[in-house]
Amino acid sequence: MSDVIRLLPDSVANQIAAGEVIQRPASVVKELVENAIDAGATHVDVSVIDAGKTCIQVIDNGKGMSETDARLAFERHATSKIRQAADLFALQTMGFRGEALASIAAVAQVELRTCQKDAQIGTQLTISGSKVERQEAIACAQGSNFCVKNLFFNVPARRKFLKSNQTELSNILSEFERIALVNPNVSFTLHHNESEMLNLPAIQLRQRIMGVFGKKLNQDLLSLDIETTMVKISGFIGKPEAARKKGARQFFFVNGRYMRHPYFHKAVMDAYEKLVPVGEQVSYFIYFEIDPANIDVNIHPTKTEIKFENEQAIWQILSASVKETLGRFNAVPSIDFDTEGKPDIPAFDTLPYDGVQPPATSFDPSYNPFNISSAPPASYSPSSASGRKTTEWEPLFQGLDKKEQMSWENEPQTFTEDEWELPEEPVAPSLPYGEGEEDVVEKSTQHYQYKGSYIFTSVKSGLMIINQHRAHVRILYDQYMEQISSHKHVSQRLLFPDLVHFSPAEIPVLESIMDDLQALGFDLSSLGGGSYSINGVPAGIDGLNPEKLVTGMVQTAIEKGGKVKEEIQSMLALSLAKAAAIVTGQVLSNEEMNNLVDGLFAVATPNYTPDGKTVLSLLKEEDLEKLFK
Repeated sequence: MSDVIRLLPDSVANQIAAGEVIQRPASVVKELVENAIDAGATHVDVSVIDAGKTCIQVIDNGKGMSETDARLAFERHATSKIRQAADLFALQTMGFRGEALASIAAVAQVELRTCQKDAQIGTQLTISGSKVERQEAIACAQGSNFCVKNLFFNVPARRKFLKSNQTELSNILSEFERIALVNPNVSFTLHHNESEMLNLPAIQLRQRIMGVFGKKLNQDLLSLDIETTMVKISGFIGKPEAARKKGARQFFFVNGRYMRHPYFHKAVMDAYEKLVPVGEQVSYFIYFEIDPANIDVNIHPTKTEIKFENEQAIWQILSASVKETLGRFNAVPSIDFDTEGKPDIPAFDTLPYDGVQPPATSFDPSYNPFNISSAPPASYSPSSASGRKTTEWEPLFQGLDKKEQMSWENEPQTFTEDEWELPEEPVAPSLPYGEGEEDVVEKSTQHYQYKGSYIFTSVKSGLMIINQHRAHVRILYDQYMEQISSHKHVSQRLLFPDLVHFSPAEIPVLESIMDDLQALGFDLSSLGGGSYSINGVPAGIDGLNPEKLVTGMVQTAIEKGGKVKEEIQSMLALSLAKAAAIVTGQVLSNEEMNNLVDGLFAVATPNYTPDGKTVLSLLKEEDLEKLFK
């Protein structure tokens, strides 16, 4: 039998590796900008066309490369960051594997212009699909200029499954934000289709955060700073009152590298226990400085997962530092039970009086106000207690004695069984319930509300239990979907417009759903710099926070990225319906409950919410009878 195992060509091996390292245009931006930071750049300019699908250009003023280094940099496992395995435990750079440039060159057309400091001429290198097409000397500025065109041009399946331009641009901006937040000493600019989206000068960290996420965030941040022999933790955490359900800015960085760490996230959120409502999140920007020998970053191609040698100890330090910061902010006074040196406080009965004596009172033990057979003491009269004449209060109580006598002295009436008949109640028309099943809601009967959450109502076959919040969501969802489809929205102008700020990563998503927001009744106008003015909101959502509504819908759209327009419309209608629906615990009158039940059974599918949650449940009559056997 002939041999079947063979070595893959380098071009094929690079394409396979690129599937892990280069997943989308944002991956190219991340790798090239991190290389620029490693090269000592103080200014990085990023320009993308068509969300990076057509062109990605990264220009830096770093050290640059020689002619030989420029050619070798695109070879697999070629790197200047490490020399031996031991260097993996003393990393001070973002890159170290030597895979990024080789992977990019394998799936795109790359042009590099680079020049070292004090060099007379630089080098231009053109590569397409891992094949070097041209290399020549050229005059250019110090640093490196990478131009990556037609990403995945030779991998049609990968290019086909790229998301929309708005989604891919949002991913690019997210990666850009992470790098900008951890390098405040470097200035960055970002352009999309020749339009400037970000211009961040070198500045202090707090100002860099505001430059990315808006100045409004500044008032919600608390400084965090603690240093131990094991780790130094610094940064900012959000105030409890600034918590939100969606869209919280949450970032962990270790030694200048962004990381995801659910275990440390739990340490932060545990410190906010009972300070923020359940389900809400707070923003935080937390930076760890730790000995590189105590962490391992070489466990995932994207380098966002990091292992810590003393993870549990750092968890405790992080939790304690967050609690201490929150304690300083709240300024909660401590209670000192040390009585040493306490002042002598005289007993109450020895305190001097200033001449004011308490009124004298008398009590007749024979008088019991709860015994109707006993009468008040003869010596008591309202006039004696109040010091006023009887004629001043007597008209107010005219007829009271007569009514009391009638209520207390009359004997209770007795009724026979025949006299307990109730008047006939009209039968309501049949309403849909379940599949192929019909029930009748008896509209004239009294509805009952249980703990402000459930409505009990009588139906033909038993007792129906309705979740009031979900029922209202079901009703409002259909109304909002009808508004979107018909474009017959009813917008209510705000007397004082609300101001809302979006991060660069959120703006493309907002623009993509702007038409649907307008169809719902929102009126937003751009003020520049990521700020928008909310001038109008849908009618009927009084009492809700427009800013939270809009930001929540944008975050939901980010989570549903890549969906078709109809799904985005459904998501927006559902988000607004949940925000505007009757909350759990709200007490309703019988008329309100009746209207809610009527509205629920007027929709096509009353049994479930749009996201599949049960709205109502039926307790059949035979099941009720079994409970009392």
